[in-house]
Amino acid sequence: MYLKKPFWSDGLNSSESEDESQSPVKELVKSLDKQRLYREVTLALRTGLGDARAEFSFLRVRGLRSILKFLQSVAESDFTITLFCHSQSIPDLQVVPVLFEHPLKEIEDQTVTSLNHIFTVEPMKITSPSTDAEVAIALRVLEGCCLLHRESTVLAHQHKAIPVLMNILSTRGVLEQGACLDALISIMLDSSANQMDFEACNGIEEVAVLIRDKQAEESLRLKCGEFLLLLIGHLNGRETPPMATIHKDLRQFLGEKSASLIWAASQFGSTLDPEQRLTALHIQARRVLESVDHY
Repeated sequence: MYLKKPFWSDGLNSSESEDESQSPVKELVKSLDKQRLYREVTLALRTGLGDARAEFSFLRVRGLRSILKFLQSVAESDFTITLFCHSQSIPDLQVVPVLFEHPLKEIEDQTVTSLNHIFTVEPMKITSPSTDAEVAIALRVLEGCCLLHRESTVLAHQHKAIPVLMNILSTRGVLEQGACLDALISIMLDSSANQMDFEACNGIEEVAVLIRDKQAEESLRLKCGEFLLLLIGHLNGRETPPMATIHKDLRQFLGEKSASLIWAASQFGSTLDPEQRLTALHIQARRVLESVDHY
């Protein structure tokens, strides 16, 4: 669901030279518009989360796609971001817990070992496992929630997000692994608890294994290089980062030359605009990959 612009707003904004007597009307319209937006936010979340809790994967995918489009719409203005952040203080509307309790949850073995359920009133409940597309979209939703609402990183930590994501990174396909690396960055930003979990899970070693694997797809290896650059760049600005051994780990798993390159290149143009920073990130990740290949 997209947050739609009210049909009356264009006429209201175009009439800049209004009488002061009309100011109460403008205030009323603004108040009604805020209420309308809040209802749309609530409706979008309730609808999307309802599907995301479903037993069947195709319904969960539909709900996740709806939430992802909603988050993209929310990011267009500060006011809608504020509304979304406020909504996440309401348990029934929180997105992150649903992600870890349904799309990102490991489904236990559901092999039928008994026919007792046939003779009971309650039917046997079977939940379809998460597909690759479902996991990838869920990770994108997690990334968006954590970037828009910093408290979502706390919710992610409460649901042991780092171990779950590291398992996805080591067992899933390229589509999920790429989304997983982006989600890891978003949940570790300014979150010491998640950073320490990443260190406890030997996160640098897991990423190093992927970037050193010449049989892996180049796009994934480049994504690993970007991940390390973003992670080191964020931690370099802190006096006492939680992951105190990160530079030692890089030297151990990628070699002195690659570790030094990542250290130097992680501060890639902090004064550049977002598009230039993205281009610089791609270029530096390519250089990191080349240095690893010569290690």
